[in-house]
Order: sequence, then structure tokens, then C-alpha cells
Amino acid sequence: MSGATIYKSRLHQMTQTTPTCLWNDSAAIGELTPSIEDGAVGATCNPVIALGVLRKEMHLWKDRIHELIREMPAATETEIGWRVVEEMSVKGAELLKPIFDRYKGRNGRLSIQTDPHFYRDPRAIVEQAVRFSGLAPNMIVKIPVTRAGVTALEEATYLGVSVNATVCFTLPQCLAVAEAVERGLVRREKEGKDISTMGPVCTIMVGRLDDWLKAVAEKENIITDPVCLEWAGVAVFKKTYRIFRERGYRLRLLSAAFRHHLHWSEFIGGDVVISPPYSWQVRFNHSDVEVMSRIDKPVAPAIVEELARKFTDFRRAYTEDGLPVDEFDGFGATARTLRQFIAACHELSALIRDFMIPDPDKQPAAAKK
Repeated sequence: MSGATIYKSRLHQMTQTTPTCLWNDSAAIGELTPSIEDGAVGATCNPVIALGVLRKEMHLWKDRIHELIREMPAATETEIGWRVVEEMSVKGAELLKPIFDRYKGRNGRLSIQTDPHFYRDPRAIVEQAVRFSGLAPNMIVKIPVTRAGVTALEEATYLGVSVNATVCFTLPQCLAVAEAVERGLVRREKEGKDISTMGPVCTIMVGRLDDWLKAVAEKENIITDPVCLEWAGVAVFKKTYRIFRERGYRLRLLSAAFRHHLHWSEFIGGDVVISPPYSWQVRFNHSDVEVMSRIDKPVAPAIVEELARKFTDFRRAYTEDGLPVDEFDGFGATARTLRQFIAACHELSALIRDFMIPDPDKQPAAAKK
């Protein structure tokens, strides 16, 4: 054992021995702090995550929510809810700022999501992205890969916003993102504007593609080897990574929406980001999965062939021209995810409403007098 390096965990080993980066898929301080100790160099926040943080750390937020209600007497519950998302993101960004400085912008960012209600409006997306980018020097802004989102990704990049493309599941979406970001970067370069500290990424929600194909199998009575359905997102991610390297795109891929260890272990060794929830990080660290490079190991051709033969939507996701931009919004995984994100916004508003207008039927009898 003499001279051997001792790693605190499997994720710590990964972050210290490979180019693969770890981001924490939460802005909860109680989770982000230990994740950083394992080598995490980023984190994320959105209405779904904000709800989770409030449920876990309400003792840290309830007084501030009451303060915001007093400070913003004309604000709606939605406006106050988004202010909470902003402040939660700023707190996470403060923890990550030393990492941001050390990596000169490539890492150390807090990823904050634009309002999913804006998925059809590029102007609204860009305006909010610029605002969010200004909340802290190390913000990265999530923009959905819808038809309007592709336009917004280019414009936001041109305006100096580091973007994180989200609501993304397919190779065609990723290529549209990469080209849009490149156009934005080139426009900045031509005008002599700095891009040296920008750190764009493109997320593939690998587990949500798997989920969608499983739903299709149920709806269309498709029988397939169930193992194949656990590899769909991995196959799309690996093919996209290979193409990104071949073409020299200046943004990294990020793996999100974890369902099993393949969504982590199969991407080790790549110059990519993995962004699991903290609960998955704990599971990974207690697993017997070996930390070794697998990013260049292809998915078994028989699995890819089976998926392509039986699932039209896998072919659309796996083929470069399988999904035109005009069809991004209607892709099953996209529509599902947008609806869930929008529903989470409404849940967050409802939570804030309970602070603003407490339900009298749930108040103690003495409070009603």
C-alpha cells in the first residue's frame, strides 16, 4: 500500500483520475457540500429541484419566503416562487465560485433553468437567460431544445451567456445545439468579444429516453429483450460523443436523468459531465462498479439493431437526420418532460400560495377566531 493514492469514494476516484466531471443534480446545500468533497464541480436548480430542496430544507427557507411576501406586496405566487429559485441558485453558486475561479469558467457553475412555459418563445427565453446569467458570475443557463430553444441557444451564446441545453434526448437535437452554440461563439469572435471563460454544455436526459421507449413498448404491445431498453440513452450518448469529438464542437455533453449505473459507468473516461442526484451518488459510492474508462466501448451492435428494428423513436433519436427541428417539440420524451416541468412550476406556485394565503380549513381552531 506504500505510495498508493487513497480515494474517499468511487466518484472521488473518477474525478481525480479521469477527465469525467461530476455535477450535483441539486442545489440543496446539505447535498452539494458533500458532493463537492467528492470532486463535484457544478450543480443545478430548476422548479422541480427547488421543490425538493424546500421539502428537505424548509427550515432554511420558510423565514425568507415570508420576507419575500412582505418585500413584494404586489407579486404573484409564481413571481415569488421564481425569486426563491433565483436565490437558491445564487447560494449554490457561492459554494461553487472558488471552483469556477480555479477552472477559469469551464467548471464551477450553477445551472439554472429558464421557465418551461417559454418553450415556444425564443425572445422570452433569451431575456430570462440574460437575467439569470447576471445573477452570479458563475451561472450557466438551461434552455430547452425545442424549435424556439435552438434559436435562443444561439442568441444567448452570442450575448455571452454560458448555456446548458436541456429537454434533450436525441442525436439530432444535440447536433442542432452544437451548431447553434458554434454560430453564437463565431459571432462573438468576429466582433472581438471574449469567449475564453464560457463553458457551454449539452445535456442528454438518457434515462428519460429509456423511459419513453418503455412507454412506447407498453402502448404498442412491443416485445423486446428488456435489457435493450436500458441501453437506448447510453447508445445515443456514446454516438453523440464520438461525433462531437470528430467535429470539434466547443461544448461538452452532460448525462442526466439517472435510472441505473450505466448512466454513470458507461461514460467514465470521457471529457463529459455526469450529473446524478445526490442519492445516486451515495449508491454509486457504495457499489462494486469499477472506475474504469468505458466511454469508447461501443454498445453491443445486437442491442442497437434490436432497438432500431422495433422502435421508430429510437431510430429517430439515434440517426443524425432522424428528427427535423420542426418535430423537436412533438417528440414523445420532449412533450412528456415539458409537461412535467411545467407542472412542477405550478406545484411550486401552490407551495408559495400556502404561505401567502394559508388554507383556513387546515388552520387550528384558535387561529380562526
